[in-house]
Amino acid sequence: MVFSSAVFLFYFLPGFLLLYYLLPWKNTVLLAGSLLFYAWGEPRFVPLLLLSAFLNYSVGYLIARAGPRRKALLVTGVVLNLAMLGYYKYLGFFAGILNGLGLREGALPAIVLPLGISFFVFQGISYLVDVYRRDITAQSSFLRFAMYKAMFPQLIAGPIVRYSQIAAEVDHRSLTNARIWMGFRLFVLGLAQKVLIANNVALAADRIFAVDPSQLDAASAWMGVACYSIQILFDFAGYSTMAIGIGHMLGFTYPPNFNRPYSATSITDFWRRWHISLSSWFRDYLYIPLGGNRASPVRTYFNLALVFFLCGLWHGAASTFVIWGLWHGALLVLERLGGARLLARLPASLAQAWTLLCVMIGWVFFRAENVPYALKYLGSMAGIHGESALLHTWRLDMQGTSLTALVVGIVLACWRLRAPAQPAATRMPAVLVHGGHLVWTAALSLLCIASLAAGTYNPFIYFRF
Repeated sequence: MVFSSAVFLFYFLPGFLLLYYLLPWKNTVLLAGSLLFYAWGEPRFVPLLLLSAFLNYSVGYLIARAGPRRKALLVTGVVLNLAMLGYYKYLGFFAGILNGLGLREGALPAIVLPLGISFFVFQGISYLVDVYRRDITAQSSFLRFAMYKAMFPQLIAGPIVRYSQIAAEVDHRSLTNARIWMGFRLFVLGLAQKVLIANNVALAADRIFAVDPSQLDAASAWMGVACYSIQILFDFAGYSTMAIGIGHMLGFTYPPNFNRPYSATSITDFWRRWHISLSSWFRDYLYIPLGGNRASPVRTYFNLALVFFLCGLWHGAASTFVIWGLWHGALLVLERLGGARLLARLPASLAQAWTLLCVMIGWVFFRAENVPYALKYLGSMAGIHGESALLHTWRLDMQGTSLTALVVGIVLACWRLRAPAQPAATRMPAVLVHGGHLVWTAALSLLCIASLAAGTYNPFIYFRF
């Protein structure tokens, strides 16, 4: 079940919210609703989700009460979490590498990747580390902890919500009409990002990336990666906005996950804006413990490279994701070596254009099925073709709705807003502000319903991570 499906929008969410608001046992209702939400698509992995909750609850409880064995318990808990992730996500990948090196033979049985495992494993690790550091108090109730681990708004594709960020709201949260209305507006905004922009540009991106790159002219190759760049931003940012909106409707404050990343003027700035919950997780639980930028320059560069190697691997067990991560790590090292100072001296528009170019080159590897395809695609972007290649033009794949969504998406994503401060005397009356919110929320809702009725739905990209 996904947020942009008719089942969720017209059956699950209204029914769940009705029970959540009417019944006094909100944590129990949220846990039961979350397990039903997860079981809708992955019933076989509900026990795994509950096992993960029990594992982290138990180890966290022991860490909070242990003496000298606290560190050993932390290491045990982290290793068990990583073993769970490693088995389901990386066993086949590393077995293939060993096969290629001649160190083993035969293929492993197919292993199905549980939905959201990368997210709830990182959730568990952050909880254990925070308990170990005494940044938080271990949760004493398994029901409340399981509710936190299974919360359906952020369970499948984030944002990665740390227990420390909502600890007070797990035990007590306030619900007001204003907060519920704000949450609903955010949900509709995220739904519009997904349905009206991401879904429409996805049609063209999928068609162009389905063509042999050697048959693409440069314009088509650039159009394909432009469509994918807008698709992945509004697909993932739309999901995160919907999750944050539902969180508000339930009384939770989830962390922001996107802040106009395509307006960034450096790769460093990009990673402060893109998938913020993941980049901050790697910063706080890996980069800083490794020494961060407090060590020697060489060690700092190594730390950056390692973090982004693992960031790429987190996204997928494939060499394309590893290269994507190392590409960003290398760009960050170059900025540390002086590139950041050079970018700071450029006009903001040029620095933004350079950053976006680097990001789009990385997206080619992120989207490609394999490395040879990615390299051929980059060659097409550079205008390199065989003499006998039958060139494929982007106009074959761009419908009017896709082109409109692409233009709107580019403007919304890349326009560097500079809103002037509004004097108090000229501020709009509250009734007009609320009326404007009502009008645009209703308009976007109707457009999304019409688009979904027309069959433009497709799955969220980050569901496979």
